[in-house]
Amino acid sequence: MSAGRLSGKPFFIAVCLAVTLLLAGCSGNKSSDSGSESGPIYTVKRGDTLYRIARKTGTSVKDLARLNGISAPYTIEVGQRLKVNGSTKTASSGRSSSGRTAAVAVPQPSWPPVGQRCWRWPTSGKVILPYSSADGGNKGIDIAGQRGQPVVASGAGTVVYAGNQLRGYGNLVMIKHSEDYITAYAHNDSLLVNNGQKVKAGEKIATMGSTGADGVQLHFQIRYRATAIDPQRYLPPPGKAPSC
Repeated sequence: MSAGRLSGKPFFIAVCLAVTLLLAGCSGNKSSDSGSESGPIYTVKRGDTLYRIARKTGTSVKDLARLNGISAPYTIEVGQRLKVNGSTKTASSGRSSSGRTAAVAVPQPSWPPVGQRCWRWPTSGKVILPYSSADGGNKGIDIAGQRGQPVVASGAGTVVYAGNQLRGYGNLVMIKHSEDYITAYAHNDSLLVNNGQKVKAGEKIATMGSTGADGVQLHFQIRYRATAIDPQRYLPPPGKAPSC
């Protein structure tokens, strides 16, 4: 399903904001076509984003942008050669090639208190890549599962984006829950909602897939006042319904 026409200016503003935020970081999984590194130069391949290149090379997104004169929203092209200044990192382990564990920043004090809103798991499955607030870290969680299994709205809200125009995210749904909260659901197989549609908590919005990823999974984000927060801090225990 491609993105439909947005129904009104508020939705357009919300999408512009959310898209800008998401471009700053998605999952740390490698795309199906890995980029090639040669010394301090990285050649962009299909499916790459600046964030993924940062993960692969150990160079922060900020440094990649500075070294290569790239400004937001950090658009890159296949075949483009980028200067890098880090060593290759192993995304799955969170360790650099030297074996040192990457630093993970502590939660920000501006995050909302647990229990302020009632969230539910968007799908079932094992978290294969957790949230990291480190520079260049994963700004959501990646959940493994089976192709076609249900993806549901983590909370009630309005769909502000349903489409596949964001490279590296595949079929993506974004839901605005209030002026403070937006959730994102990436790499879906099929999308079952449209822009402007109101959804209930737990309502099926998509099916799990592998679009924009190298395996079947869901990349899920919760953003609070433009900041990506750790979903697992706010979700109920795995397999449990919310108690609120």
